[in-house]
Amino acid sequence: MLGRTAQNLFWLSRYVERAENMARLLEVGYRMSLTSRREGGASEHLVSMMRAAEVDEAFEATGRQADLDTVAHYMMFDPENPSSVYSCLLAARTNARSVRTAITIDMWESLNAGWLEFAQIKPRDVRGAKLLGLLSWVKQLSHEFRGALLGTILRDDGFAFSQAGNFVERADNTARILDVKYYVLLPRAKMVGGDLDIQQWTLILRAASAHRSYRHVYHDRYKAHNIADFLMLRPEMPRSLIFCARYIEETLDSLADIYGKREGCQEAAAKLRAMVEGTNMETIFAHGLHEFLTEFIARNNAVSESLSASYNFY
Repeated sequence: MLGRTAQNLFWLSRYVERAENMARLLEVGYRMSLTSRREGGASEHLVSMMRAAEVDEAFEATGRQADLDTVAHYMMFDPENPSSVYSCLLAARTNARSVRTAITIDMWESLNAGWLEFAQIKPRDVRGAKLLGLLSWVKQLSHEFRGALLGTILRDDGFAFSQAGNFVERADNTARILDVKYYVLLPRAKMVGGDLDIQQWTLILRAASAHRSYRHVYHDRYKAHNIADFLMLRPEMPRSLIFCARYIEETLDSLADIYGKREGCQEAAAKLRAMVEGTNMETIFAHGLHEFLTEFIARNNAVSESLSASYNFY
């Protein structure tokens, strides 16, 4: 497969997954801002969400106030924000058009129809409950595209590059959703373990579509230790860090089998998996949740960079 085709498939899946996860992050920030009673708390929650998404400095440079409407527009519709839902869906559609012969009709139609519908939305009409409805729609669009991919594409190297992009992005965003929790609460030790603490951990579970599955595994009340463990180290949870790391390694190993040669990206993926398999929550909390997540994100980025170098993305 040509390097350009592999690159487009990889980033097509990454951008669709990123659009979904920007919606998830915004939902976390929005709901947390509603629960805050501290002075200036609503703005703080929104800024912490943008910090986790690494768009806070770019937003600050615009000189705009960090209120809900402004932040929602920046995260959803601003073409100057390369991580906005608008930018992600446009980039995904552009990549899909470049590889029309490498994807199926179902994949193209689900993405193209979604983009056309999103492009008709007027940002000024999306507020309050309508914002939450749009965030759910973005997640549904991502699910439909992924369903078309899994149900129709050949299981060849194109599938492997697509899945690698999907799970590299998912791993990154699960870590960032968890990092929102760090930025909002952990600097205030007196709040850890309180009612607000548990309430906001619960919001993070809902943002990761993990609320019901968490209750299925843990029958007791919500506990920060268990929630973090569920989203990081439970291999049966499809958005957990360990699930994503294992799937990335398996997918890149399949590319090595297809091409008959191991590359640097396989080694990088093995190191990422070893990082989450070789620890436990006691160790993570003792050394710092934020520090662990920061290192995980860096190693996950190293997998992406090594994959690009290994298979001549350009």
